[in-house]
Amino acid sequence: MEAGKRIIVPWDFTEKADNALAHAVKMAKVLDNTITLLHIVKKDKEIEEAQAKLNEIAAQSSEKFGVSINTVVKEGSIFTTIGEYTKENEDINLVIMGTHGMKGMQKLTGSWALKVIVSCYAPFIVVQDPPTEKVSYDKIVFPVNFKSENREKLIWAIYFGKIFKAKIHFIKQEVSDNSLVKKVNQNLTFARKYLSKYNVDYEIATTAKSGDFAESTINYAKEIEADMMLIMTTKNIGTLDYVMGASEQFIIANTARIPVMCVNPRKAQNFSLGTF
Repeated sequence: MEAGKRIIVPWDFTEKADNALAHAVKMAKVLDNTITLLHIVKKDKEIEEAQAKLNEIAAQSSEKFGVSINTVVKEGSIFTTIGEYTKENEDINLVIMGTHGMKGMQKLTGSWALKVIVSCYAPFIVVQDPPTEKVSYDKIVFPVNFKSENREKLIWAIYFGKIFKAKIHFIKQEVSDNSLVKKVNQNLTFARKYLSKYNVDYEIATTAKSGDFAESTINYAKEIEADMMLIMTTKNIGTLDYVMGASEQFIIANTARIPVMCVNPRKAQNFSLGTF
């Protein structure tokens, strides 16, 4: 997360994109990053006009916020082209994207946002509202279940703990199966070990044995007035997940409108725990 890297903001000329840019500005000032507005057009002939509009927005925003903002316009589809761009450019720290919750299917809803996210090689932060007046992201909710991928997002928990002085709020999934109980506890023990090693503050809450874990995570985040939730996307997510609703899309589109950081399994690991 060194200086000189970029934060990408997918841009669709909407208020939600403005909200994402406002979050990106707050991040960029702390991280000493630049910002790139990335707009996707369907046809090559649309690039020139879109580029001119985007350059104007970037110039105005750069002057307003006091950060370096540049632009890229690509032909393609938002569901693949954003991901391809993050794969081709290793200087990208994060993608911060605005979404429209679970309503308004003409825009980036929870399910559509998830399709974009899982195609990418950089972690996403998905936002619905502009940031609050607070300077930092102080409370990060970190759901812990039985999946091994939990450990991959731990890097980001440490990162926010170190850079933004955030407190990590673990919410532990309570399960009945003994083998799953063991895996949950192993994941939590591993997480606590590394947060303690890097002097990151944390506390632990536990869900009820019954009930949906995604819903419990959202409710807990609302209860503590969290600034962000940190989740993993489903490994090898398929069409059925989009149709039936993977748990991530409900967290992404949460009614509390809390920003959500999404890390793809094995894709977004550009550095290791030994970096700190």
